[in-house]
Amino acid sequence: MLFAVAGVVASRASDPAPLPANVPAAREILASLRKEHPRLLATPADFARLRQQVATDPQLIAWHKKLKTHAEGILEAPPSQYEIPDGLRLLHTSRRVLDRVSTLGLLYQLDRDERYVERAWRELEAAAAFKDWNPRHFLDTAEMTHAFALGYDWFYEAWTPERRTILRTAMVEKALNLARDAYRGTGKYGWWVKARHNWNQVCNGGIGIGALALGDELPELAGEILRGALESLKLPLAEFAPDGAWNEGPGYWNYATSYNVAILAALDTALGTDFGLSDAPGFSETGTFPLYASGPTGRTFNYADASDSPIRAPQLFWLARKFARSEYAAFQARAATPAAFDLLWYEPRGETRLKQIPLDRYYQNVDVTFFRGSWEDKRTSFIGFKGGDNRANHSNLDLGSFVFEALGNRWAVDLGADNYNLPGYFGKSRWNYYRMRAEGHNTLVINPGTAPDQEPAAAAPMVRFESKPDWAYAVADLTAAYKSQARKVTRGVGLIERRKMIVQDEVRTDQPSEVWWFMHTPAQIAINRDGNAAILSQSKTWIRVELLSPPGATFTIMDPKPLPSSPQPEAQARNDGIRKLAVHLSGVREAQLTVLLTPLRDGERPPDPPPVTPLAQW
Repeated sequence: MLFAVAGVVASRASDPAPLPANVPAAREILASLRKEHPRLLATPADFARLRQQVATDPQLIAWHKKLKTHAEGILEAPPSQYEIPDGLRLLHTSRRVLDRVSTLGLLYQLDRDERYVERAWRELEAAAAFKDWNPRHFLDTAEMTHAFALGYDWFYEAWTPERRTILRTAMVEKALNLARDAYRGTGKYGWWVKARHNWNQVCNGGIGIGALALGDELPELAGEILRGALESLKLPLAEFAPDGAWNEGPGYWNYATSYNVAILAALDTALGTDFGLSDAPGFSETGTFPLYASGPTGRTFNYADASDSPIRAPQLFWLARKFARSEYAAFQARAATPAAFDLLWYEPRGETRLKQIPLDRYYQNVDVTFFRGSWEDKRTSFIGFKGGDNRANHSNLDLGSFVFEALGNRWAVDLGADNYNLPGYFGKSRWNYYRMRAEGHNTLVINPGTAPDQEPAAAAPMVRFESKPDWAYAVADLTAAYKSQARKVTRGVGLIERRKMIVQDEVRTDQPSEVWWFMHTPAQIAINRDGNAAILSQSKTWIRVELLSPPGATFTIMDPKPLPSSPQPEAQARNDGIRKLAVHLSGVREAQLTVLLTPLRDGERPPDPPPVTPLAQW
């Protein structure tokens, strides 16, 4: 969402480019442009249909009421101001303007309340007067352009010619001219044109929607911009192949696809075609990713720079309609606080379809697996397990990490991102910060020191995956992550009887080595007298964690902070409320380390553990 990690953007030169193979010439792109307004994301007929639906559909009736309550707050709030609190980003302001304009614009189309017109104008007039839209951080410019495009289009009939001129001039001078230079390769702010991650979709999406808003008035400029955007969008669309997951994690999946869908939807409503972009391999499957990446608590497996907050993604409704995938709509219909785009793209629920999809999923394009006991039971067990590529944008050194949920709680957590404004966070100091390092995740550290504790350029493929009714597992080859420390490192993670989690590591080294096993948890930890088992407790629920191998190994409780031998940068997150369950082995040449996590029902005695078998026999 913000900066690519310097020098670590993953590349897939061998991937086939998605359709379209050839983008039309600039002068041809706008040949089918709808002349009337509104034409962005919805047509007059679409809004007429939505007006009928919000009068009869119970879900839309409730959401319409909530959105009007939100709008009442906007009516009373002062217009946004030019604010860059961290010295870099206007992004919060751009997003606030977009939220306000899209909310007021949608409600104006539904209710024809003139108060929404005047309040939207005050918001847009203020932002039009900004000295710039902060193009050095071009996400800010793109999102503001999105807001202005919708404001121009959805309120078009309500604006005077003078107001349209102000809006159009702001879009051209503060955004579209700069984007045109970026596509030509002469711009100062255009590195994102060749990116394969969320920056590409957001920048192309916001700018492309702006071009569509003005396509009939400025056809030469708009056509050139749209041609550049269509060519550029091929790059991130290739990253969805073959199965729709996203290597920047669920949070950035949401950000990237929100703009990917917005530009595709706007192309369709304005031109009647997206030029085949939606046919990109894997894109029709991408709506499955937030479903699988979300545990029964609603929290996501937040690998990469992300929080574990529940995903709310209105674009899932659009994807549900586009690809006839009702399970996408069923997932998004749970949103408690609707956005304007929820109403705009709403599709009826498909709960039955959601219950019928497989419980487990392996995403080979990002080497991440998910296992669960049920789609309906909020207390069921859930595992997210990551291989992947440390070169991916926003990556952490987290190959082999996992999260675990059971009994309505998350027991093994990912700490998520640290402060983006820490010195060198997206540069040379990134691997000094605890949350970015392997020691800050639920994975292994071998022979710790000041250097990065996994290879920053390493990839860890899933070499096996199997899903059976009572036994599902995946095995990742982590050798490349520890290539300077070990000859072979393999981790297997499995779900036994749809309830218990097993984590098994097999390590071989050329010389006696130090191996650490870590799991971060918000639970209280009580270790038994022998040190080979622990009871974790939270919210009046418990799980038992057992060390099944090697003999003599013991658990310890540690603070979630760097090892003494690790870098100790100032101002990084404190990780309050988290404990770290750890295993420390020394003098290792060959080790099999096996840990079993068993949820305990009230009054239940822990069942006998399964026999330990080599990963090759799983």
